[in-house]
Amino acid sequence: MRAVDANSILLDGGVDALRGVTDKARRFQPAPVAPAAEKRLRFTSFKQIQLSTAPRYLVKGILPNVGLVVVWGPPKCGKSFYVFDMVAHVAAGWEYRGRRVKQRPVVYFALEGQEGFVARVEAFKREHAVTDIPFFLSADRIVLPQDGAAVVRSIRDEFPDVRPGIVVLDTLNRSISGSENDPDDMGQYVRAADLIRETFDCVVIVIHHCGVEGVRPRGHTSLTGAADAQIAVKRDETDNIVVTVEYMKDGPNGDVIVSTLEQVVVGRDDDGDDITSCIIHPSDGDGSQQPRAKVTGQATVALRILTDCIGCQGEAAPATLDLPSGTRTISEKLWRLECYAGMFSDDVGQTSKQKAFVRAAKTLQEKKIIGKHGDHVWLVS
Repeated sequence: MRAVDANSILLDGGVDALRGVTDKARRFQPAPVAPAAEKRLRFTSFKQIQLSTAPRYLVKGILPNVGLVVVWGPPKCGKSFYVFDMVAHVAAGWEYRGRRVKQRPVVYFALEGQEGFVARVEAFKREHAVTDIPFFLSADRIVLPQDGAAVVRSIRDEFPDVRPGIVVLDTLNRSISGSENDPDDMGQYVRAADLIRETFDCVVIVIHHCGVEGVRPRGHTSLTGAADAQIAVKRDETDNIVVTVEYMKDGPNGDVIVSTLEQVVVGRDDDGDDITSCIIHPSDGDGSQQPRAKVTGQATVALRILTDCIGCQGEAAPATLDLPSGTRTISEKLWRLECYAGMFSDDVGQTSKQKAFVRAAKTLQEKKIIGKHGDHVWLVS
C-alpha cells in the first residue's frame, strides 16, 4: 500500500485533489489564542495616601478586621468553645467581654466533633435567648489547598448576598493535605487560606494544636510566620480556660481572657437520656499568670521570633540559672541572627540592625517578658 502524502495525492488526483485536502486541513486548524490580558498594578502617590480612621478590628484587641489568625493549644483545652463563643458574638453584633465588636457574618467549618458542635449551638441559643444570627455551619470535609477554590465558590453560591467577615477552619489537622511539618504542604495551606481571606476581605481563623512541648503551635513555622494574630489557649490549675493574645500585628499584645465552662442540658435523646453541652462564661479568676506586659513595634516581632526559636531549638535551662522546672532557653546569639533575618530587609545596615535588636531586647527585659543571663535567653512565665 502506497503511503499517502502530498506527492501521491498529486499523482492520483491532480492539483484540485491536493487543494481540497489542504483547504479541509485549514478549516480544522484551532483558532488562535488571544494573549492573556496583562496585569495592571495600581499606585497611590505620597500626597494621596490618607490614614483611614475606620475600625481595624472585629473584636477590639483580639481579632483584626482582615487577616489570618492562629488559635492554638493542647487537646481539650477549650479552643473551639472559646472561638465559637467569640465569633457568635461577632455574628450577633454583641459586645464581647467589654470590647467593641464589628458585626459581620460568620462561616464555620466544624471538621471534628460535629454532633457535639450542634449541641454547642443549641446551648448558645438557649443561654442568650436568640433564634437566628448570620452564622453558617458546615460539617463537610474540606482539604486545603485542593478545596480552597471550592470553599470560595460554595460560599458565593450558597449565600450570594452575604460576604462573611470570619471563616473558621476547625481544625488545621483535619483540613490539611500532607504534613503539618512539611514547609511546602504548610505553605500551600497558608496560600489557600489567603485565597479565602483575599476573596472575601475577611478574617480566617485556623484552630490548631500545640506540639509535644506545649510551647508553640504544632508543625512548620510558616503558619505562624504568616499570621496577623496568634492566640494561645490553655487550662490552668483550677480548670479555667486562659486565652492569651500572644501576637497582634497592628495592635498591642499580651491581653489575657479567663473563662469557665458550665455544663448545661440542651435536650433528651430517643432513649430519654440528657444531651449536654457547655456554655462559656467570664471568670473572676486571673488564670495561672498575670497578663503579660504589652509591647509594640519591633519588640513584638522580636518576641514572636524568640518564642518560635525556643519552641524549635530551645534546651532545658542549666541548673545554675535556678529557673522554674521546664523552662527552656536559647542562645542570645542565635536569637539575634534570627531577628536580623526576620525583622529587616537585606539593604538595612548591620549597625542599624544591631541597634534595633538591642532596643527590642532591652524593652522585653525591662517589661519582664524575657530573662537573660550570659548568652542564655528565656521567656518569663
